[in-house]
Amino acid sequence: MKQYVVDAFTDHVFAGNPAAVCVMDKWLSEDVMMKITCENNLSETAFTVKEGDRYHLRWFTPGGEIDLCGHATLGTAYVIMNFIEPELTKVSFDTMSGELIVERKGDLYEMDFPAYELKPVDVTEDIVDALGVTPKAAYMGRDCLCILEDESQVRNLKPDMDKLLKTEGLLMHVTASGKDYDCVSRSFAPKLNVTEDPVCGSGHCHIVPYWADRLGRNEIKAYQASKRGGELYCTVEGEHILMAGKAALYSEAEINIE
Repeated sequence: MKQYVVDAFTDHVFAGNPAAVCVMDKWLSEDVMMKITCENNLSETAFTVKEGDRYHLRWFTPGGEIDLCGHATLGTAYVIMNFIEPELTKVSFDTMSGELIVERKGDLYEMDFPAYELKPVDVTEDIVDALGVTPKAAYMGRDCLCILEDESQVRNLKPDMDKLLKTEGLLMHVTASGKDYDCVSRSFAPKLNVTEDPVCGSGHCHIVPYWADRLGRNEIKAYQASKRGGELYCTVEGEHILMAGKAALYSEAEINIE
């Protein structure tokens, strides 16, 4: 079986967020897909099968299947539109989060994602203890979003992963206003056996709505300030986010499955 590894939200390898992408003729068992995911040991492995004129897409982390993943969706669309069906400029995916559409626009791949509704929550002692700093505010969607004082606080953060397991939300995102970007952020996912997600698309379904509301405009240029780093070009349209990024192919491989 062919597998691609794509660095998403960047235009060069060794940056952005790597996702493994398996385009298959038919579904494998969940057990085998989990074994492939754990063998890859990346934050996400995407599995997709074409059904009619659309693709069914599933995302797996080393901790299990999840309901939404931005960078692996971008990576899958990049593979399909460059190696599987290069005549396509748009791909529709059926997913656990409904229909997701990715459109190629020059060197950008634009995804139409649902925005998470954010509800203010208390900054708890568990949050402060886990992050090592006191956020200005906290919000909850699928994940927890914490607002920090400034960009340097985001970049220098060294959270305690064991203590993050005790906090609410699937992932923990921290964000602040940026100097060269509208916002900077980092994303941590120890509950999914991922210490830090280099560039988290679904995380920006929390981060971007916050900054769009805060800044009073719907176009947000975001930077994920992980060690690898990545850029996201986002537009809020009602309850949806158009999230665009670039991609670079790292590898192609043959997986040998008995």
